[in-house]
Amino acid sequence: MAVADQKSDLDGKVWSLCSIPFWQNGNVSSSSGSSSTAIHRVNEQSNGHKPTENSGSYPSGKVSFIAKSLLPTRRRLRLDPSNKLYFPYEPGKQVKSAIEIQNTSKNHVAFKFQTTAPKSCYMRPPGGILAPGESIIATVFKFVEPLENNEKPVDQKRRVKFKIVSLKVKGNMDYVPELFDEQRDHVAVEQILQVVFLDPQHSNPALEKLFRQLAVAEAATEVRQKPAEETDPKVVGEGLVIDEWKERRERYLAKQQVGGVDLV
Repeated sequence: MAVADQKSDLDGKVWSLCSIPFWQNGNVSSSSGSSSTAIHRVNEQSNGHKPTENSGSYPSGKVSFIAKSLLPTRRRLRLDPSNKLYFPYEPGKQVKSAIEIQNTSKNHVAFKFQTTAPKSCYMRPPGGILAPGESIIATVFKFVEPLENNEKPVDQKRRVKFKIVSLKVKGNMDYVPELFDEQRDHVAVEQILQVVFLDPQHSNPALEKLFRQLAVAEAATEVRQKPAEETDPKVVGEGLVIDEWKERRERYLAKQQVGGVDLV
């Protein structure tokens, strides 16, 4: 059962604005106004009307860019849970959450985990490259600070924000975080994740699913860390093989000689 949150309706309204990255400042109302103006101008040009002098004119390339920018972002990854990170609420302890990340595109995709609290939160693995259709369950670690004074759990979860970004890459290659700095113009924000605390003393579907995902993630981690078994046949040095053959032949001849003496 999730920890009671009296401001759930308000939280929903706040998070609905998170389609704009939280690290960028901007005026939402002015952005929406400029977007509607751009749509009007694009419609005018598509209908064969020339823009008025007051409305200004846009080159065809810029109009195309504006039109594309107004389209919804196409996701490269499918997340499960889709927009939440569930954590057992245990103040003073480090708790774990899990999220499945699947590449639903036709290209190799690099992903990266980011947080506003890198000292108390981290993800394993922090990033990687997924082939088309490939998936991985990542584990998110978070330290839950004890409540102070009249603080509520909802105040804690608002202080920390998480997000997952993606980048299309060419073929199978080694993952390095610098990829996102070198091609920052092509980086897409897949999802901003909301923290949800669960009561570990009361079983519920979300908590049971979290434990199942954590078990799968831990098993996969053990497999990755286990050293590869040697499958190639061991090659014995030529000198050792010859020496062993000579030794066996000498023992055989000795037995034959002993046998011959006994018969006489």
